[in-house]
Amino acid sequence: MATTYSRAERAAQARAAEAQLAADGIDGVVFGWVDNAGLTRVKSVPLAQLEHAAEFGVGAVPCFDVSLVDDSFTTTPSSTGPVGDLRLVPDLDRLTPLAAQPGWAWAPADRYTQDGTPHPGCQRGFARRLSEAVERRGLSVRAGIEVEWVAADAAGAPATVAPGFGMNRFIEHSDYLREVLRALTDQGLTVLQLHPEYAAGQFEVSVAAEGPVEAADTTMLVRHTVRAVSARHGLRVSYAPVFTEGSIGNGGHLHLSLWRQGHNLGHGGPGRHGLHPEAEQFLAGVLAELPALLALGAPSVASYLRLVPSRFAGAYRCWGLENREAALRLIAGSAAGQANAEFKCFDAAANPYLEIGAVLAAGLAGLDAGLPLPPETPNDPAALGAAERLPATLPEAIDAYEKSALLREALGPELYGTVLAVRRAEAELFSMHADADVVEAVRWRY
Repeated sequence: MATTYSRAERAAQARAAEAQLAADGIDGVVFGWVDNAGLTRVKSVPLAQLEHAAEFGVGAVPCFDVSLVDDSFTTTPSSTGPVGDLRLVPDLDRLTPLAAQPGWAWAPADRYTQDGTPHPGCQRGFARRLSEAVERRGLSVRAGIEVEWVAADAAGAPATVAPGFGMNRFIEHSDYLREVLRALTDQGLTVLQLHPEYAAGQFEVSVAAEGPVEAADTTMLVRHTVRAVSARHGLRVSYAPVFTEGSIGNGGHLHLSLWRQGHNLGHGGPGRHGLHPEAEQFLAGVLAELPALLALGAPSVASYLRLVPSRFAGAYRCWGLENREAALRLIAGSAAGQANAEFKCFDAAANPYLEIGAVLAAGLAGLDAGLPLPPETPNDPAALGAAERLPATLPEAIDAYEKSALLREALGPELYGTVLAVRRAEAELFSMHADADVVEAVRWRY
């Protein structure tokens, strides 16, 4: 669980870290956060300024709360435009020398107001609040997000057209994948799988599950690392929901398990497929809120070019054991600790802190209401014709989000409002674009 420290404690942390970082050849530290459009923004300081930055933060303009994918801005009643400032405060518990960017270290950042209080629009703070709410129930969550990407050559063409999941593709890029594996491992991450994916030029990496905030942090670190390693191999990286019109896209599947006193509540219970009652209620809460959650987990106009039936994208609001066409895939695992739920409808355009925090809020609501899971969908829902189709466009997801009292309360008025403004503005931005033009416009933004 991410810990909140006082200014003096943060300064002491920085002093303790500086000597080791200097010995490791680190010259500067990058502080990152993710905006409501899903783009990572950064500031950096020389190593000599780390203590001051840790104690007082680094200035960060608040207008990025309402920035869009094309770097334009919208407005909300709470946004101040060019006026004012926030403080970007690094979490030094996650300070990591970057294996593929020699001389640099990285830390995720929280955003504070000038008087030192948490910024109500801080997405990482939102995820932390919901994680703490879970812990107050005597529960804990282990989470992880799959990272899928398309590697392309300098001209922007997929770096390989060898068969998906095929050994030919692996051989073509074995040195590249080896360096990805080494860099992630050198940064202290436990890699579970690394393999070629289905679409042309597509790969995927999965790392070990962590607490909710830590999982979101790690997702960003993995994406940064893959991009940096790719650059060293002359490759460009896209995490966009769709790289090529009509093809399989880049998912950002969220895996999640609920625990109590060291026991995985997705295994060994009296319910269907070993679910304990609390796990079933939690998952039922997320499933009930899923149309509105798409505004956070599938936030781009391009997301809905990926979220289509018969592409393993989870386009239907249903669940099933190992059902890759259901939005909620239940994974039994080969051991008690491996059982988890996978939300397949989310993609890599999502801000992982918003996505995880909102899923926790929905799960807690399911616990409060004692919701049961609906009947299982054991086959392809598109063939059955009975399951509910999730929103097929961003405006449909926005409509569900606007109707969600649960998310309005969980996010708080400022964060809820800025997310809504960004979604509406991006829907309008691309309202007259053909699908191919949408794909082209966002391909290299994520």
